[in-house]
Amino acid sequence: MRKNYVLIDYENVPIKTVALLTGEQFEVRVFLGPKNTKLPLELVLTMQALKQRAEYIVLETVGNNALDFHIAYTLGTLAAAEPDAFFHIISKDTGFDPLLDHLKKQKITAVRSVSLETMPCFQPPAAPPAPQLPLEKPIPPAIKTVIKAVTGSNQTQPAPQPSIDALVNIARNDLIKRKQGKPAKPATLLNTIQSVCGKNVPQTKIEQVYAELIKRGYVKENTGAIHYSL
Repeated sequence: MRKNYVLIDYENVPIKTVALLTGEQFEVRVFLGPKNTKLPLELVLTMQALKQRAEYIVLETVGNNALDFHIAYTLGTLAAAEPDAFFHIISKDTGFDPLLDHLKKQKITAVRSVSLETMPCFQPPAAPPAPQLPLEKPIPPAIKTVIKAVTGSNQTQPAPQPSIDALVNIARNDLIKRKQGKPAKPATLLNTIQSVCGKNVPQTKIEQVYAELIKRGYVKENTGAIHYSL
């Protein structure tokens, strides 16, 4: 059975349980910052049930991106020792993605998920493609030309997706208008961004907007609480 290492950025994703990771293939590392001194009882109990397959890694010093660097270092160390394992980072921080892309080029399987529930191993398998039935007779060239002319003239082009900058401005303006009614938790803020930017905007773009709001100083996340400087 292929080993799965799950590295959880608790400062970014304050999970309440690891009950999904009871399978023998999972090795769990929960990374805690100096301020993460109180953990949910269910998390502690489910971590304890994993015994030697679960570990807390506590960062004792405060610093910008300090926990991220610690996760990256641990991931690199584990990947060097067990390159055939499957590595998961649980975080909403898109700053991990360039590192994961680099590892994939080195034939190391590594992904980032925004929660335990969205990990690839918990997603339903993709439906197999429908079989392509051969045509009994080839379509004459003249008919192909007519079909191409008709379908080409009537096709509706999909609307272009707005840029990240445009979505950030939309989200920021909405938050300014909310005054005292702003979201207080990361998950609520992500849902709010999705609502104002449009349901057709992919989840990956919504996460990028969230990350940009933090990067630009409009939003600050501290131990699961959101603060604003708009």
